[in-house]
Amino acid sequence: MSQSESLPAKSSLPEISATELTALYRGMLLIRRVEELAAKAYTQRKILGFCHLYIGQESVAVGAAVSTKDDYWMAAYREHGHAMAKGVSPKAMMAELFGRATGCSKGQGGSMHIFDKAHKFMGGYGIVGGHVPLATGVAWAIKQRKEGRVAVVFFGDGATHQGAFFEALCLAQLYKLPVVFICENNFYAMGTPLHRQSAVTSLKFRADGVGMVSEQFEGFDVEVVRERVAAASDFARAGKGPVLLEIVTYRHRGHSMSDPAKYRPDGELDEKKKSDPLAITKARLTDDFGLVDADFEAITDDVEAEAQAAWTFAHDSPIPDPATLYDFTYAPTEA
Repeated sequence: MSQSESLPAKSSLPEISATELTALYRGMLLIRRVEELAAKAYTQRKILGFCHLYIGQESVAVGAAVSTKDDYWMAAYREHGHAMAKGVSPKAMMAELFGRATGCSKGQGGSMHIFDKAHKFMGGYGIVGGHVPLATGVAWAIKQRKEGRVAVVFFGDGATHQGAFFEALCLAQLYKLPVVFICENNFYAMGTPLHRQSAVTSLKFRADGVGMVSEQFEGFDVEVVRERVAAASDFARAGKGPVLLEIVTYRHRGHSMSDPAKYRPDGELDEKKKSDPLAITKARLTDDFGLVDADFEAITDDVEAEAQAAWTFAHDSPIPDPATLYDFTYAPTEA
């Protein structure tokens, strides 16, 4: 495979309908509202430890899910939105954030370790770049089992400077594994801007060293993400090899709840909010599909009810039994 090869200009997806785009808008709005409630819960000390919010980046996970809903996903520690886009219920996720027994990781993982086997969401991980090789391993298993699926792994721009990241790409390309590497480039590794992290600021070029197909695009429009991730997953699923996608995005909040984000230049956040994924999709639904204020009010009311139900469920759920603390440390042994 030559480095000059590229993804097809069009994926196998049909043209988007008003019904589908409305569902994508609702999915993004639900993530936004649940994350806002998580921020509130953190300030009330109902959520302890670290908490990294996905506000502003919702279009990436929601758009990617369209073509990879039945595939395996892995993410880093900013994974609440990915989990919900993949199908994890807001109740199970919020309960996990609250550290409750009804959480998707039984209250033992917390914000950075959402996991749901039933939805093939193979976890959030707290070590920067450390989870990228896991996607290569999952893709190896997919190929050996002839499952016809792909592994999809999400990580930030800071992870692209880690040795494990390069090694994962090298092996994935060597064995032509069905994996889509998605770099969500929000321009900050914690508080360090991209130009102070790397001399190469177009991160898609990370793939060139192993001859991997790559593409960079802005991910503020969920329709663009939907289309380009589908093209990448089509490519990988067909046995042509892995793909690196650099999706340009922007987080509206700090790195974590403890970060006031004072390192941003004055005016940058306000400028980036002009590309808010929710605003872009709302405008498209209004201008091209004829939705009116009453339609959006109904969607908002429905989302608010679901988000508040998740809060109530988490708040009222029991804490884990301390006796179960080591249940998932080791694999069970035969008696």
